[in-house]
Amino acid sequence: MRVLRTAHLGPTLLVTFIAYFLALQMWWEGPAYVIAFTIFTGQLCVGWTNDLVDQESDQAQGRKNKPLANGEVSREAIKRLTFLSLFICVLFSIFGPLGIAGGLFHLLGVGFGVAYNFYFKSMWLSPLPYAVGFAALPGSIVLSKSSTLPLWVLAVGALAGVSAHFINGFKDMENDRSAGMLGLPQILGTRKSIFVTILLLISVALIILNFGDVTFLHSFSEYS
Repeated sequence: MRVLRTAHLGPTLLVTFIAYFLALQMWWEGPAYVIAFTIFTGQLCVGWTNDLVDQESDQAQGRKNKPLANGEVSREAIKRLTFLSLFICVLFSIFGPLGIAGGLFHLLGVGFGVAYNFYFKSMWLSPLPYAVGFAALPGSIVLSKSSTLPLWVLAVGALAGVSAHFINGFKDMENDRSAGMLGLPQILGTRKSIFVTILLLISVALIILNFGDVTFLHSFSEYS
């Protein structure tokens, strides 16, 4: 359980559930479970690399809720699990129900998630990996069944991802600033970040209302 907590278990399970829900709109339960598991392994890889990169800063800030930072789990164990999850993720992405196109799109999202941890986290382009990663979530599932990817699906995913990035930045805004982690939310500050988040969420709602099916992603073929 401690190693799963290191992978940010709450958000990981939420994204996995969303993936399963979306997959059910296009597949029966069996492939939907496999797709959800594939997404789960990618989220584990992103979550574990995040805590590996942040270990020193988490220790400096006395983050008792971080198993890696407080010594509950070893760095080597998390490294091994990260590589294992990445291997499984690549295997299931390419050879599973997502197919080549959907699998590669999913891996692109995972790659940007890892790149955020190592590179984008402390720069004004910090929302970019969230935009790509969240767009890849529904996009890869659509591509598993269709050669056409509606732009509104990508737009909803990308905007939702950027809003998640800003929301995630609220709780540790001051700690991140003091640690020198200056992504776009930290650069803008709490008040401006709240304003941006509201605009993004309104945009997501408007796009879904104008382009989405009333049952939400019930049939992408209507928008192909």
